[in-house]
Amino acid sequence: MSYKAINKTIQLADGREITLETGKLAKQADGSVVVRMGNTMLLATVVSAKDAKPGVDFLPLSVDYQEKFASSGKIPGGFLKREARLSDYEILISRLVDRILRPMFPDDYHADTQVLISLISADAEVLPDALAALAASAAIMVSDIPFNGPISEVRVARIDGQFIINPNLSDLNRADIDMIVGASMEGVAMVEGEMNEVSEEEMLEAIQFAHEAIKVQCQAQIDFAQELGSTEKRAYSHETHDEALKEQLYQAVYEKAYQVALSGNASKAERKKAFAAIKQEFIESLPEGTEINNELISKYYHDAEKDAVRNVVLNERRRLDGRNLDQIRPIWSEVNYLPSTHGSAIFTRGETQSLTTVTLGTKLDEQMIDGAMFSGYNKFILHYNFPAFSTGEVKPNRGPGRREVGHGNLAMRALRQVLPAEEENPYTIRIVSDILESNGSSSMATVCAGSLALMDAGVKVKGAVAGIAMGLITDTKTGNFAVLSDILGDEDHLGDMDFKVAGTKEGITACQMDIKVLSLSNEVLQQALGQAKQGRLHILGEMAKTITEPASDYKPHTPRSQNLIVDKEFIGAIIGPGGKVIQQIQKDTGATIQIEEKNEKGYVNIFATNQEAMQEAVSKIKAIVSVPEIGEVYVGKVKSIQAYGAFVEFMPGKDGLLHISEIKWERLENMEGVLEVGEEVKVKLVDIDKKTGKFKLSRKVLLPKPEATEK
Repeated sequence: MSYKAINKTIQLADGREITLETGKLAKQADGSVVVRMGNTMLLATVVSAKDAKPGVDFLPLSVDYQEKFASSGKIPGGFLKREARLSDYEILISRLVDRILRPMFPDDYHADTQVLISLISADAEVLPDALAALAASAAIMVSDIPFNGPISEVRVARIDGQFIINPNLSDLNRADIDMIVGASMEGVAMVEGEMNEVSEEEMLEAIQFAHEAIKVQCQAQIDFAQELGSTEKRAYSHETHDEALKEQLYQAVYEKAYQVALSGNASKAERKKAFAAIKQEFIESLPEGTEINNELISKYYHDAEKDAVRNVVLNERRRLDGRNLDQIRPIWSEVNYLPSTHGSAIFTRGETQSLTTVTLGTKLDEQMIDGAMFSGYNKFILHYNFPAFSTGEVKPNRGPGRREVGHGNLAMRALRQVLPAEEENPYTIRIVSDILESNGSSSMATVCAGSLALMDAGVKVKGAVAGIAMGLITDTKTGNFAVLSDILGDEDHLGDMDFKVAGTKEGITACQMDIKVLSLSNEVLQQALGQAKQGRLHILGEMAKTITEPASDYKPHTPRSQNLIVDKEFIGAIIGPGGKVIQQIQKDTGATIQIEEKNEKGYVNIFATNQEAMQEAVSKIKAIVSVPEIGEVYVGKVKSIQAYGAFVEFMPGKDGLLHISEIKWERLENMEGVLEVGEEVKVKLVDIDKKTGKFKLSRKVLLPKPEATEK
């Protein structure tokens, strides 16, 4: 059996290349493409059912990204030694692709569709997350599946002041902007990333730079599909309609829904009840004996309610809860709410509430990362929990889903930028946000609560971080639009955009944008970012009423941890023969001590249950690693006595000779009865022999010199 592979090359501005290939692998899928950059290769496949299942009125799209460990020459850890459930990293990449693909399918296409992306070869310098959406889009483009693409995503980073598309991994540690941007030819549709307190103008410049590169990748996919002759899409009919019922319902309910939306009721429960009553009233108004199609009625009522809510915003410049377009809901917060935690905070904005805790642990608490691309340890962890009661619902508790993983990652990125440097932070930090109420932007409430809890715990953050979610209502016919600050859950559901922006008073630290329309103009992006800045500064001001800076010290019950960096040569001295020295220090002080060698230095982590034990352990280690200095005074212990003097251990592992002539000003004939083994004696280091390195000590120079007597 033979095959005919078709290839397409995309040239990046700096000369690097991305290639698309189809016709060689996975030919029974509806679409299959291999994307390669460097030695990183992704296989993307797409399969879509020929018909929709009965009663399905949405797109059942699943996107899974998975890394094969063999791609980087590794064997998975764990008992089974095989790829298992997706890691958080893989889930996050799956979400990156899903969020830009989903709005690009026709609204009336409801067939089960599955996109699978596999990392089949890994390059240590070429990150696969920036190539996954390109691979998925290209696979759909060469299939007959209806699609309003193409789209693509790129990583844009600012490194040493220059914007770079899909930079090498080794260069990313110098970046102050690191974003994944997704777009079509027409405009930007998805943004996610973090940055080091940059301005709105700088972020917008990065997005525009990324879009220019994406246009090239989209055109390449169009050309690719044309070369293959894959421009014909399948015919489908996944919806049945009753136009008479639709018109009848719209005429009966639209104005009533408009008035409810205009009423400005601040309670989500009351609004929901009022909207539900309109629908029920219409059903009850139907003539007796009328066949009621609940599915169609629910769909048509949803459409009418959506139009009403959106038109109130566009026409009246008022929102569901009565706020102005740029108005933030009432905020209150509290810290130190939970007395036994290391740090805690409550942050409430409107009907959204987060109860967040901070726990400070040792190096032993670090999270182990075992992946095809990344292995190592993580000492900053943020978990986001979204229980069903937060929205007044009943659902089984099956652990965190993809949404929880994504929201937690966004909040983690926002807060990571203000943490102290690793050498200044001895702790493993875990933040847990439990959402107790939710009506819009719970991930941004997590950012605010996490910032407050870190300060309450005494972690020396650079500044407070706040987050806000921006929404959008557009009318494509007139071009009219409204940007909404601090959106409600309904405004997210019925609107066209969810743009989350987090940062300090100095600038943006993280962002995430999803849109439901095909693209956004620069005008809308500029207004959204400007409005978000004003909202963020307002929220920071409200948070400052609760706490303005990190607590001066950790809580009394917080375990103490401290890092010491020592020269590599001292590692052996701290450990001692067979671990004798370090074990003795731990036994004497009760502290836990770990030593790690990296960058030609020794990193000593000391963890103790109280400050006294911490100080004692630190003193003992500092004594081991300190360098003897001529002229310094030490309290030593007599180790042995000889006829000509005593050997005194004046520093751990360092003995010096206290000659008989240096013990007292008076002449001593012998050492009998002068000193005892084990006796502590204060001595001064007076000399170090340059050839032998031997230490010469004196005790008499610390004693008053007797006056000379007249003869």
